[in-house]
Amino acid sequence: MHNALRIALVLATTAGVSGGGAAEPLPRPEHPLPQNVRAEWLNLNGVWEFAETDDDGDVSFLGDVPYPDRIVVPFCRESRLSGLERTELVKNVWYRRSFTVPADWKSPRVRLHIGACDWRTRAWVNGQPVGEHVGGNVAFAFDITDALHPGENRLVIHAFDDGASGLQALGKQTRKGPSTGIFYTRTTGIWQTVWLEGVGASFIRAFQIDPDPKRECAVVKVEVDGPVDGLSIVLRAHTDAGVIGETQSTAEWRNNTLVLPVPNPRLWSVEDPFLYDLDLELHRGDAVVDSMRSYFGMRRITIEGAAILLNDKSVFQRLVLDQGFYPDGVWTAPTDADLRRDIELSQSCGFNGARLHQKVFEPRFLHWADRLGYLVWGEFPSFGADYGNPAVNVPIMNEWVAIVQRDRNHPSIIGWCPFNETPPEAGALQAAVVRMTRALDPSRPVIETSGWTHHLADPEVLDAHDYNQDPPSFRARWTDGYSPLGAFALPARYGVRQNSSVPFFISEYGGIGWAVGEGGWGYGKTPEDLQEFYDRFKGLSDALLDNRFIFGLCYTQLTDIEQEQNGLYAYDRTPKFDVAPLRAAMTRRAAYEDKPPVQVAKRGAMDWRVLVGSLHDGPNTGTWRYKETAPPEGWEQPGYNDGDWAQGHAPFGFKGGEWNDKIRTRWRTSDIWLRQEFTCDETAFDAAVIVLHHDDDTVVHLNGKRIWQRPRWNDGYEAFDVTEAVRDALLPGKNTLTVHVHQDKGGQYFDMAFLIGKAVAR
Repeated sequence: MHNALRIALVLATTAGVSGGGAAEPLPRPEHPLPQNVRAEWLNLNGVWEFAETDDDGDVSFLGDVPYPDRIVVPFCRESRLSGLERTELVKNVWYRRSFTVPADWKSPRVRLHIGACDWRTRAWVNGQPVGEHVGGNVAFAFDITDALHPGENRLVIHAFDDGASGLQALGKQTRKGPSTGIFYTRTTGIWQTVWLEGVGASFIRAFQIDPDPKRECAVVKVEVDGPVDGLSIVLRAHTDAGVIGETQSTAEWRNNTLVLPVPNPRLWSVEDPFLYDLDLELHRGDAVVDSMRSYFGMRRITIEGAAILLNDKSVFQRLVLDQGFYPDGVWTAPTDADLRRDIELSQSCGFNGARLHQKVFEPRFLHWADRLGYLVWGEFPSFGADYGNPAVNVPIMNEWVAIVQRDRNHPSIIGWCPFNETPPEAGALQAAVVRMTRALDPSRPVIETSGWTHHLADPEVLDAHDYNQDPPSFRARWTDGYSPLGAFALPARYGVRQNSSVPFFISEYGGIGWAVGEGGWGYGKTPEDLQEFYDRFKGLSDALLDNRFIFGLCYTQLTDIEQEQNGLYAYDRTPKFDVAPLRAAMTRRAAYEDKPPVQVAKRGAMDWRVLVGSLHDGPNTGTWRYKETAPPEGWEQPGYNDGDWAQGHAPFGFKGGEWNDKIRTRWRTSDIWLRQEFTCDETAFDAAVIVLHHDDDTVVHLNGKRIWQRPRWNDGYEAFDVTEAVRDALLPGKNTLTVHVHQDKGGQYFDMAFLIGKAVAR
């Protein structure tokens, strides 16, 4: 249908719903699924009748009762653009409008699509139920053909949304009451485009594109809905120069795999985001039963060693945290141009991608990322669910499958991140979701969860969050203090994984507050002036750019959001800074790009010897001499007399939760100095490791030589490779290990084991 006619039809309907008068411009008129475009479609955005109630049993709005309000779809009731701007909590929302299927449609079947509606959605057409869906983040569709009448039809949509229940994944939506801390205005009900679509009696329900540049083809898997007898699938790839590849196959029910030739492929990249157009058709003889227009990019993602490669190149991922909130639309961008603009604002600061944080971004955003060469990690809004309740598992798994299936054809998606900062009780679900994701999309890496607790025995990506605001100590941790440990296995009793030989990045850092208003906040102390801001931004970023074992960074964040005021732009997208120094700091050459860790040493089985034991090594190990007041200079040297120091068993500290029960020697001052002597008769070794839980800043010396240092704390026992440092420090016979731990605030804890090992011959 001609676009002008389509818009005219919708505007006429909108005017009828709103009680007559001049029609308003159609909000968000563009096709909402740019990779799944059919010729016959009708946008149902605009003014709808609206009602809301906390009475879960009230179904009166299915009848002819008047609705008390009007709302502009696709904007949620909490948003200014909806016309309501109601932020108080409500559990049930009802929508009603009339529509007419265009008379010139030739499609025998009509589907109702809802781009996203939070959380449990039901729909009726002419009083007949047409479907139900659970989940608040991705598009779903109901076949409404049998419920349609000639002429005008009535559509009713109901959404139930109880964010306080713990049964729903909310992302950064506030659970109860007003926006506060890191949680912002809620989104209730419909928040993406609603539309009708005409399809064939048999139609293409879904397809998956797996580009294979090396073999100069794309493998396309097609799922057909409806009878397949006599049907064939036809695929054509083309550019402005014309058709460049074509293939066809007899249609089967679901398992249709076609190889589409793409000769001399032009690769999709950050520098050249070239896209091929794709036509998908179902034929019965010479007749076209169903057709769809899409596109794809030819690019390849691989992991080699500790590097993630794009088209076999080490592309440092300069990401920004993007939470996708808008002051007037909340989770819904006011216009398609706003989606593109957010990417361009990020690129102007030197970023080449984003971590799409705690929100499933709409396909139009991914479309612009595809076209602008912008790398993104797809994430699930995992906050809000009570992971101790198994009732959350099925809805989360079902929706994550739908997310991956909806978005896996976008070349801009560089990886998947189903969870963020989840508690330990989410471990079993996380593991299941990762396995499922790898099966659904083996072409991309999956990180189990961003930050905090990782459970997988075989992760393929790891990360950390670090909001340290001091560039020197940040550098000490991530430039001087981080290198891959390798794949040798420590004794199981330590309960740590040595997986730093997989790709690793800092997926949240920065968050520097600036122009913080009353009630607002950012991380750390607000810089005194702009130069201090630029210096801190550069210093923190340099520490990550200078480490060849880190494949990327993610700066928090692109824009302010309500009370969180640490964005590079204000909430309304006005600039807060001169982007030139930001861009200069972010775009400088990264060590990872010059020398990517594609060949990280793999160590096999080891025969370990414990030189200094931790809690894990038994009750009689971990005996230290310690002092809680500063000793004189030279205290870390082997010959220092520590005869008047106290003696105690590690762990030392005072800390809440499970760690407090493990502590054997109480330590509650700001600092503790520790010494322990051990004997080493055999100094030949292949690896040296410390297993350490420290809170906070810690420095370790062996025989007066510094072998390890880290600022801040870690969240549990970690293993660190100190092989090269120990080679220069370990002596035959008597040795002295010393540690200084400085505690900043909160609980404190220290324990460590020191081991050397020899490779076991095979």
